[in-house]
Amino acid sequence: MRSVLERMARAGHPPLHTRSPQDARTAYQAGADVLEVPKAALARVEDLHIPARDGHALPARLYAPTTEAGLPVLLYTHGGGFTIGSIATHDILCRELARLGRCMVVSLDYRLAPEHRFPTASNDAWDALAWLAAHARELGADPARMAVGGDSAGGTLAAVNAILARDAGLPLALQLLFYPGCAAHQDTPSHATFARGLVLEEPAISWFFGNYVRSRAEREDWRFAPLHAPDVDGVAPAWIGLAECDPLVDEGVDYADKLRLAGVPVDLEIYRGVTHEFIKMGRAIPEARTAHADAARALRQAFFQTTE
Repeated sequence: MRSVLERMARAGHPPLHTRSPQDARTAYQAGADVLEVPKAALARVEDLHIPARDGHALPARLYAPTTEAGLPVLLYTHGGGFTIGSIATHDILCRELARLGRCMVVSLDYRLAPEHRFPTASNDAWDALAWLAAHARELGADPARMAVGGDSAGGTLAAVNAILARDAGLPLALQLLFYPGCAAHQDTPSHATFARGLVLEEPAISWFFGNYVRSRAEREDWRFAPLHAPDVDGVAPAWIGLAECDPLVDEGVDYADKLRLAGVPVDLEIYRGVTHEFIKMGRAIPEARTAHADAARALRQAFFQTTE
């Protein structure tokens, strides 16, 4: 991990938060797969569009390891602080989850800030999940075996979707959360401890969230900060994978505790000595490949009711 950080420092690229949102997206895209595992070939990779409530067509990409019908399906929302990231930046990760999890993955390009501020991303994610539940069979998926997942801001969206699904009576097999954002004000000890020099820095967090939420009330809305949800009783079981050296680690643990206190089954993994974004560094960081395998095992156990 230290070697990766040293190489990033030597590259000398301007920090994302010093760029325009569009330039930041381009830069993030350019480096997105530099440290990724090799790109897996899958039996099915298809682009589609999902209608949002306002009529906007949301791009999505379907991944499946087989052409068989009736596969369980994971709706995946990418990370990037609600400002950067795309289907393309998380293509390899979604391929791995489909391959190892033996399931269909639908990756969503929800709309980004600051062009589309809170709660657009959350609304888009829920609209996609509701659409997927209604149209799963047409895609060759099993509507009785659905899950939500995401990393960072996408993990926030997945956690919110799990609560909305509970409220709508839509059963989910799992919520798969890689270092999700869960808190309103980024004031936990880990935000201070890991504020500088470890991939996700405090100025970037402030920039990302400043693009997305405009007021204290929006920050404290549970659709931005799931720790503020009035209750999480009866939401889907959770697999939560955190990075030890990450500003978000404390709030991830806090959210796991909130779920457990509500009686929700939680499998919590903290990967030691790694930073935010590590799951996209499988070529350099063995813990990334371990996390892929752990997450896929959780998907298989939830979807196929195995005890492997």
